[in-house]
Amino acid sequence: MYRFLLTPRWWGINLFAVLAIPVCLFMGSWQLSRFEARVESHQQQEKTAAGAAHAKPRPLSGLLPVDAETSGRMAEATGRYDTGHPLLVPDRALEGKRGFYVLSLLRTGEGKALPVVRGWLPGDADPRRVPAPPRGEVTVSGALQASESQGSPGVSSGGGLPKGQLGMISAASLVNVVPYDVHNAWITVQHTAGGSQLRPVPPVRPDNTGLDMKAFQNLGYTAEWFVFAGFVLFMWFRLFRRDTELARDAALGLIPGPAPEPAGPSREADDGERSRSPASTA
Repeated sequence: MYRFLLTPRWWGINLFAVLAIPVCLFMGSWQLSRFEARVESHQQQEKTAAGAAHAKPRPLSGLLPVDAETSGRMAEATGRYDTGHPLLVPDRALEGKRGFYVLSLLRTGEGKALPVVRGWLPGDADPRRVPAPPRGEVTVSGALQASESQGSPGVSSGGGLPKGQLGMISAASLVNVVPYDVHNAWITVQHTAGGSQLRPVPPVRPDNTGLDMKAFQNLGYTAEWFVFAGFVLFMWFRLFRRDTELARDAALGLIPGPAPEPAGPSREADDGERSRSPASTA
């Protein structure tokens, strides 16, 4: 009854099922592991953010390069602010209000300057409203952040901005603004000076970490791959049951056999033909 499983058609069906189901299960498990990794990173970032305000700052050099583990940690650096290149980052929201970041570059003794977001002000970017940075050598501490990219939340394209304004905070955007090297990271000051209108900018999570939309996309892809595996198994069983029923019906004679071949010419017709042949006439 099951001899149909040995046909070339069923060899192809079985091979496809044997290969497709493990691949679907592997891809689903991989997507699930990515979602679990994002959950773990989200929990770690919440712990880091909760303790960042009271944590003792660490030297900047010991936290570079910025990754998912060091992002948001308190870092400190010593140097002098570059008062000749004040910078603003417009179109940044804080607590649902539109405003701009106040960005200053700290010239350290390590060869590269450190971008420092000293705070946030509401409204349009206006350098006349920005308080001057401290003069002389200062030690600045703040939450460490990775350089922004075009895909980061809240980052604009920066096209057509006036002089002294940036669309995103990164070494790539600063390379044509200042005549010296800049760290591919920045810090945001969490304790602004007393009496200043600047509001602290909370640290943001690095790209592709935390429970964002991409994390829940991984969870959705997990379900899709497992559904694909179940669909392959369902279709294999459905085809198997159909062919089994056809084989059973054929064995019981419920399916008509092949049509009989047309009958050959009768003996009388053959004899008549031979009687009319030239040889018989002769």
